[in-house]
Amino acid sequence: MEKAFLAGWESTRRDAAPGSIADAEDSLRELKELTASAGARVVGTALQRSSDPDPSTLLGRGKVNEVRAQARAAGADLVIFDHDLTPTQLRNLEKCFDLKVIDRTQIILDIFARRARSREGQLQVELAQLNYMLPRLSGHGTVLSRLGGGIGTRGPGEQKLEMDRRRIRRRIRILSDNIERVRSQRALHRAHRRDQNLHTVALVGYTNAGKSTLFNALTSAGVVTSARMFATLDPTIRALPLDSHRTALVSDTVGFIRKLPPHLVAAFRATLEELQEARLLLHVTDASDPEHEAQDAAVEALLEDLGVASKPRLHVWNKLDRVAPAERRKFAGADRSVAVSAQTGEGLENLRGQIAAALAADPMVEADFEFPSNDGKHLALLHESGTVVSTYYQADRVWVRAIVPESLREKLKPSLSAAPSER
Repeated sequence: MEKAFLAGWESTRRDAAPGSIADAEDSLRELKELTASAGARVVGTALQRSSDPDPSTLLGRGKVNEVRAQARAAGADLVIFDHDLTPTQLRNLEKCFDLKVIDRTQIILDIFARRARSREGQLQVELAQLNYMLPRLSGHGTVLSRLGGGIGTRGPGEQKLEMDRRRIRRRIRILSDNIERVRSQRALHRAHRRDQNLHTVALVGYTNAGKSTLFNALTSAGVVTSARMFATLDPTIRALPLDSHRTALVSDTVGFIRKLPPHLVAAFRATLEELQEARLLLHVTDASDPEHEAQDAAVEALLEDLGVASKPRLHVWNKLDRVAPAERRKFAGADRSVAVSAQTGEGLENLRGQIAAALAADPMVEADFEFPSNDGKHLALLHESGTVVSTYYQADRVWVRAIVPESLREKLKPSLSAAPSER
């Protein structure tokens, strides 16, 4: 197990971007969790507060010397910065420390590389890695000469870092083309679900909020869950029966995090497009986490970036079993929210009811349809999406009376007909 020393920086200027010293300390604590998820042990931390970052090393010269001494005394194998480093800063810090140096983006990419199991996930991670690597090729710093040699340097589709920019750009084009095909396939699947009149409910939330545990509790999917960050990378979709007439699809998605690298979001665009097609978002929050307000703000910002912040939403306060009884009241009764424990099952029936109510904008109606008798596609659609009351065959035609969602009736409007007895 590698030993990691963590370093952070926070601006003390009044006109700095929103965020306080407490935010920097919280972010550093979160970096500890990320480091543990990547398989390393934290042996020390340091945080510098100054008005402006040092352009050559991020930290001031005195702080760099202090971190170097502390890291060496702790026997650290690498130093991880809770800040994106420029190529120049990366090279200078490696030279100062004589240790491997990585930043927050690299640790997240490393975790993604460990967790991606599907071919799609591996393609997306490799694309993000190469886009990160490309501007950092100049100078061939120490960290860029050992892909595959530990935390921050491993990943699917590993390449020797001696390859030049042209080879990387060519590989990026290939990956982008492959991911574009994935997007096309996903678009076909979504079109098929629309044809089947199945609504998708997407789980969103901060990493480790319990989305996969909730997903399993609602759908009995058996998705692997873990207390470590980013346990879920590859999206999973399962059916969720709502009542005797309706079934929705629930989609489990990758967790969000503060300072999520923009090119990582771009690489996972094919996956996150599921959110854009969802009829309803379930924003899952760990109610027991004292930082849940900051985490929710980070999720909200990413939903804004993805253009889905205005979608209908239910706020699901999860892990109620870890909340003190006196604290539970503040999570109950708020509009468009429900408190649950995915672990114990508390509140799940209420959640199912609220999901059904939120999707009730598409009420069930009774209607008569007329099709050619060999039109198996529409006949199957009525059986899958509704309840067939009666079927009447005559010559090469078939009349079906069914209870279906109003949106399906509108979609099949050209086939609406009077019942045979009324003709």
